[in-house]
Amino acid sequence: MSEMRIGIVGLGWVAGAHIETFKHVKGAAVTAVCSRRSLEPGALQARYGIPLKAYTDYQQMLADPDIDAIDICTPHPYHAEQAIAAANAGKHLIIEKPIALSWEDAVRVRDAIRANGVKAMVCFEVRYSAQFTLTRSIVEQGLLGHLHYGEVDYFHGIGPWYGQYPWNIKKDMGASSLLTAGCHAMDILLMLMQAPVAEVTALGTTSTSEYFTPYEYPTTTVSLLKFADGRVGKVTSCIDCLQPYYFHSHLVGSHGTLLDTKLHTTKLPGMIKTKWSELATHPIDSGDVSDHPYQPQFQAFVDATAAGTSMPLTDFDTALESHRVAYAADLSIELGRTVKLAELA
Repeated sequence: MSEMRIGIVGLGWVAGAHIETFKHVKGAAVTAVCSRRSLEPGALQARYGIPLKAYTDYQQMLADPDIDAIDICTPHPYHAEQAIAAANAGKHLIIEKPIALSWEDAVRVRDAIRANGVKAMVCFEVRYSAQFTLTRSIVEQGLLGHLHYGEVDYFHGIGPWYGQYPWNIKKDMGASSLLTAGCHAMDILLMLMQAPVAEVTALGTTSTSEYFTPYEYPTTTVSLLKFADGRVGKVTSCIDCLQPYYFHSHLVGSHGTLLDTKLHTTKLPGMIKTKWSELATHPIDSGDVSDHPYQPQFQAFVDATAAGTSMPLTDFDTALESHRVAYAADLSIELGRTVKLAELA
């Protein structure tokens, strides 16, 4: 495969960001799109600046031998069946989160990927951000010592001013605060703590603001995680806040603490104990998909797929585990009790 030829299904805000990103990825190109809306190739080229085949029938797109990979950018409920169909058609997969709205469907996607020998990644692109590339480096170099506590929180009000709001408020579409958005925070915490989760205890609530009462599920959730080695963590997913976007992280270890982009460590002699040292990096500070670090993630996927290997950081199995913890947290809220990860075998 000299160049990965990509077909995108779904043609909304996220798909536009993916198309623009792939213009800057070596060894790949978006060559086709599929949407329920009638599409005219000339209008598509004028809009996106590249020639694109246009499909309104997903099965016809999957039958196209000139497409090597499918990039799923549709609303959440369609991801699982579209991913399974693409895998069965022998196409590699780029899947926007969430993989599926249930653990059972996510496992079905995994099984289809394995059965057909295709490569797949999930868009947990925050792992490739400058802020969390630096954070991961600080953890791995031991500047914080042995982490015993970590929290990563997602604050982003998804109200009527946001494009996906009309369908996101519905339980059978948005599913949960974690699955629709906060899973990015869950995924980052698991990356940094680097240990399996043993159990989750979660609670949920919803703002009384008129913007958020239409939601059919709890819009603020707090998940307490107990890791298999006894350490603990917390993830808040708050999509009913009225504030600027905030992706919060706080890591506490035996030799130091990292608070967002502020560091204190005993590993670097001379630091003032009463003041933070600010790290110069680009923080995650926007919910705009055009500001997300897709480019390094997509490049890593294309390079790994060409080499016949799994990509680093956001390969399917790694992302599936982050989803499993999110499903466990949602189940904990539903059942009103602690959920052990073994219950989602």
